[in-house]
Amino acid sequence: MDGPMRRGYDQLEASLQAVIPSLEQPPKAILVVSAHWEEAVPHVSTHLAPPMLYDYYGFPEHTYHIRYAAPGSPDLGLRVRDLLRAGGMDCREDTQRGFDHGTFSMMQPIRPEADIPIVQLSVLTSFDAAAHIAMGSLLKPLRDEGVLVLGSGLSYHNLRAFGAQGHTASHAFDQWLRDNLAGVEAAPRLAALERWTTAPAALQAHPRPEHLLPLMVIAGAAGQDPCSIQFHQDDFFGGLAVTSFRFG
Repeated sequence: MDGPMRRGYDQLEASLQAVIPSLEQPPKAILVVSAHWEEAVPHVSTHLAPPMLYDYYGFPEHTYHIRYAAPGSPDLGLRVRDLLRAGGMDCREDTQRGFDHGTFSMMQPIRPEADIPIVQLSVLTSFDAAAHIAMGSLLKPLRDEGVLVLGSGLSYHNLRAFGAQGHTASHAFDQWLRDNLAGVEAAPRLAALERWTTAPAALQAHPRPEHLLPLMVIAGAAGQDPCSIQFHQDDFFGGLAVTSFRFG
């Protein structure tokens, strides 16, 4: 989208544009853990040329004709499947799924050239934090193989209390996230994420935690690498505090 509304996302857009230039070299492929794909067991996309999945409603007509033409990577999809299965976690292939908006809206500023292969990975309908951390841990070898692992979600996701209504809850929960992740060693930050429901305003910030779960996978994949803040804004969407984190 463009126009005045877009200006509220300038800081976020700039942080996304900085992702690949900040790496030592561009990734060979990207694995996106998407909050917009929920399955009972992990599913991974293996479409060679993923179509578009417009998984939203009520937006301007042109947003249903957006194209992000990056290729898929069946080989990476199978590698993800094999790593999870080798670790005792079932994983299924999905040969049909296209890019959902959690992927293409994020990837457009990250890589407008759309020339890096992208594979999507689902979160689990169990919403179990430890299972998502374990999933990430099993996928850690991908990082040494030139794969950038991105978690696409939101640190506050209560659509019934969005904008100014969510100010108090989002600031309380977001502060807890920053205190327990940024600059914190791996063991205590993972322990904190496993008990996220005890955090201040946790269930107000995430009545359904699907938008928090990609962070669990990324934290698991990080191993011992340090965590820092990639993006933070206190007045996102009219009053929310939101943060994205970088590991490594």
